[in-house]
This record gives sequence, C-alpha cells and structure tokens, in this order.
Amino acid sequence: MARTRKNAMPLSRRSFVQSMSAGAAGLWLADRGREGALFGGARLEAQGSSAPLLLSSNENPLGCHKDVLAAVQDCLTEAGRYAFAAADEVTALVAKRHGVKPENVLLGSGSTQILRTATHVFTSKTAGLVAAIPAYEECASYARLMGHPITGVPLTSRLTMDLDALQRASKGAGLVFYCNPNNPVGTAIGGSDTRRYLADVLTQSPQTTVLVDEAYFEYVTMPGYQSMIPLAIENPRVVVARTFSKCYGMAGLRIGYAVGHQDTIRTMGQWDNIDPISVMALAGAKAALAVPATWVAAEQQRNAEARAFTMRWFADRGFTPTDSQTNFMFVDIKRPSKDFRDGCAREGILVGRDFPPYEATHARISIGTMAEMQRAVQVFERVLAQPAKAAAA
Repeated sequence: MARTRKNAMPLSRRSFVQSMSAGAAGLWLADRGREGALFGGARLEAQGSSAPLLLSSNENPLGCHKDVLAAVQDCLTEAGRYAFAAADEVTALVAKRHGVKPENVLLGSGSTQILRTATHVFTSKTAGLVAAIPAYEECASYARLMGHPITGVPLTSRLTMDLDALQRASKGAGLVFYCNPNNPVGTAIGGSDTRRYLADVLTQSPQTTVLVDEAYFEYVTMPGYQSMIPLAIENPRVVVARTFSKCYGMAGLRIGYAVGHQDTIRTMGQWDNIDPISVMALAGAKAALAVPATWVAAEQQRNAEARAFTMRWFADRGFTPTDSQTNFMFVDIKRPSKDFRDGCAREGILVGRDFPPYEATHARISIGTMAEMQRAVQVFERVLAQPAKAAAA
C-alpha cells in the first residue's frame, strides 16, 4: 500500500470505490473508449430513439474528416502487410507537426497504450503512481494490476488539481499522471502553474517522471493554457501523451502518440512498439495530419459553442458546471448520477458513468452537436424536474 501523505490519500480500487457495490466498482474501472459498451442494456431499453444519443464517451459527434475515411478505405488492400513502413512515415509526420525529431515520438494504439507503457516503465513496487482523484483511470488500473502502489490526491473545491498537495505526494513517486485538461471533471491548469509544479517536482524528486495527458488539447479555450511538449523535449523526466481520438474524430481507429526526450521515448519503445496499431489507423492518422486547419478550427468552434450553450443552460437553472476545457462537462446535478443517468437513458440520452467520489452529486455529459444538445436539455429538464431519490442508508 502507498504511504499516506498530508493532503493525500491512498488510492486503490477498494478505497476509491468503498461506498459502491461490486458492480458499480466495475463500472468505474471501465477504460476510456469502452464506455459505450457499458450501456448495452440502456441502448436496448432507451425509449426515446432507436439510436440513443451518445453523450457518454467524449467522442467527436461528427466523426473524422472525409479524407481520413477515404485513406482508411484505400489502404484496405494493405491489410495483409505489417505496419512498419507506415508507422515510420506517420512518426515522421507527427514529429514534423510538433517541430521535433522522429526519435522524440512514439506511436501507440490510442493514447491508452502510451499511458500503459509509461506506467509499466516508470512505476515499480517501491516507486509508485501519483494521480489526482478523480482522473482518467488507465494508469491507476494498470499500476494496480502490477501491484504497484498508488497515491491519489483530492481535487480542490473548484475541482481543479491541487498542485501543492500533488507536489507533496509526488516526492519519491515513479510516475505522476498529470491529466490536463482532466477527465472527468474537464478543468485545466494554466501553463505557468504547470511549469512551476513540474520544476518543483523534478527538483525535489529527480527520479520521478511526469506523464502529461493532453488528450483534449485542441478543445481548450482558457487563456494561458500551454502544451508541455517543449519542456518534454528538453527534460527526460517529462513526457506528453496526445491522441487522434477526440478532435480528429478517430476514437474507433485507435491511434495516439507520446512526445518526449529521445532517451525517454527510447526507453518506452524498448518495452512496447507499434504492433497493436493497424495499417488502417496509420493511414487515417496520415490523412488527419493533412486536413485543412480550417476544418480543425470549425470543430473547435462547434464544440465551444455547444459546450457554452449547455453549461449556460445548467447554470441558469441552478446546477453548477465546472469550467470545462474539453468536449464534455461535469455538472453538480444535486442528485446521484445513476438516477440522472437512468432517467436520461429511458428517453434515449446516454450520459457518463459514475466518477467517485462525486457520484452522489455530479454527472459527466459529453458535448454533441448544437442540435443534439438542444434535444438533450429538453430531456434533462424533465429528468431534473423529478424529485431526487433519497440516498440509501
């Protein structure tokens, strides 16, 4: 078990979900990208539509660019070949995009593979994982599977990462998972504060590696937010994870990447490689890297407008959303998320699963198109108008 530190608490599957049933614990442990499968029953029971509106998995509701689809179709004849050459080409293109060298880039099957690789390489039974509570669970789940200690640090009252507490907890850690913006709460930390935190951690604990997850980078609108890629290139103890799953609409194709110091990338690459990545995903990524900047800007604007509309709708009715910098929102609905989720599902709207320790009052809602969110809030209105069920004793 991890040693309890001031303002931190041991994080394990048991302690993290101690107030939940075994079935609910399994729900919490679901991975990003698998959430839709958790709602199989709800899909069958949803009464509002034969095709429920999916606001549960933080996907791009418009999908990928037409050139990505065409590239995937065109490469099907290469399905009988291994992906080595294509992986080298995409690695070079990603490196060019970020102004780095190919040896600074490691591809993965979504950013999920990158997170698992970092957890495997940089944590141990004596140097564990540190992460905020809650944050995306992939690293914690994998560390737990390996029997490596995990320390969770609660968020602030504003549901942002508590950098002072995180710094204290990070001393002696093998890996810090720094999810920024943070899934599931949607909040982000500015560049200057992030750099200050990283400098403090790397000074007091020079053997610690920090994995900065920037999966939602393209959706951030707050002033002062910065990517940590420039720092990662210079410092072997910082590595950044990115993905094509979100803004680029390629969640089902499964491709992401890490950017970091060449020594760090080499170490990660020695443990894991590109074998899990399909030639279709690589073809799609190559095409995505060439889509017009205007397409990306339009997607960012679409998300920002639909997000603002939905956040304002909740705020006007007395339900407080976090300052979302992502393609989802986390809102205090003043009732158990399961009750809200079940009520929405009955009318064909699927929203996010439980996220302890906020499952008693908060729900995560992915952002669809404006038309979808206008439809969704009508359902939210009806569900939230019902009296909240009393909490079980």
